[in-house]
Amino acid sequence: MAAVRTVVLPRPVTFVTGNAKKLEEVRAILGQAIPFQSLKLDLPELQGEPEDISKEKARIAAKEVNGPVLVEDTCLCFNALKGLPGPYIKWFLQKIGHEGLNNLLMAYEDKTAYAMCVFSLALGPNTEPMTFVGKTLGRIVPARGPTDFGWDPIFQPHGYDQTYAEMPKEEKNRISHRGKALELVKSHFVEAQYTFQTDSTT
Repeated sequence: MAAVRTVVLPRPVTFVTGNAKKLEEVRAILGQAIPFQSLKLDLPELQGEPEDISKEKARIAAKEVNGPVLVEDTCLCFNALKGLPGPYIKWFLQKIGHEGLNNLLMAYEDKTAYAMCVFSLALGPNTEPMTFVGKTLGRIVPARGPTDFGWDPIFQPHGYDQTYAEMPKEEKNRISHRGKALELVKSHFVEAQYTFQTDSTT
């Protein structure tokens, strides 16, 4: 039987985020599955397709950190608007709020949408990032529930009568776009059998 080539990473993976709520969810979903630390980096706001944006951010972050990184891009895509706001949802939310996002769909009968999460893993500054995509289908509704985490109050997943914001955290993490993407990340780490240098002097 051929020996499995083990990739040794110099340090735990750095998850790049400045969003405390996002970090809380990632910690809850990953648990002890992957050793990681978090770091806030000011990465450029890129334009393009979600997977391309996520990969490019991972390349930039891996150079900054000089080690393995995990970056995440989240999209909220309205089917009536051909996938917009998509990766620009953060800016739409800042400018027009939950009510404004609902108003974008006022002229359309179709209120369906999907939440998409793209994680990109770069093992180092000179490696091509890998992407892991999670998607949850749902619809856009008037805001309900706590308003402390982005657009959660206006997204109601298919098959549920609660918005993301109204759901218990464990339930949301189980069915969410982020949860699905992170399950793929976890599976990849199990299959790849990465090991980490434990010598803290390196």
